[in-house]
Amino acid sequence: MEYNHIKAIHIIFVTSWFAGLFYLPRLFVYHTEANNKPEAERIILQNEYKRMQKVLFNAIMIPAMWLTVLSGITMIYWTWWDSFASHSWLHLKLAFIVGLIIYHFYCRKLILELRKDHFRFTGFQLRLYNEIATIFLFAIVFLVVLKNAIDWIWGIVGLVLFAVIIMTAVRIVKSTREKK
Repeated sequence: MEYNHIKAIHIIFVTSWFAGLFYLPRLFVYHTEANNKPEAERIILQNEYKRMQKVLFNAIMIPAMWLTVLSGITMIYWTWWDSFASHSWLHLKLAFIVGLIIYHFYCRKLILELRKDHFRFTGFQLRLYNEIATIFLFAIVFLVVLKNAIDWIWGIVGLVLFAVIIMTAVRIVKSTREKK
């Protein structure tokens, strides 16, 4: 296999992993907000969300994470190993990957809590939690494309401002609906 084959595999599994990282917290939101439904509907919905969370995590996210990590390690080994120390952007990217893996397994912890009907967070808090994966994605992509350990900060600042605007809009819409 050539380097570009491994790179293509890496991109495919990064995409699969992030799809799961974006969708799973949204399932947490729906699962939590199902508490506001009548009992019969709530039981059906929550059982279905438990099943969906388990399948998504075990069948998609775990394999995608491992294949992302293995293909990434292979690329580092094949191309940059000799000059690894000189790539500060790569060191920072790897730090973000460690953070992303921690986020991934914290999602697993939330799955186990929700499976036991332990609702520690509100739907709104879980919507905010859902944005953490987006911040990781922005930081990692900016680092990989720009290959600069400083320029990614501007991308994150823009993302945070965008997130603040979106969450403010969500709160305004929510309060408008509640008034009606």
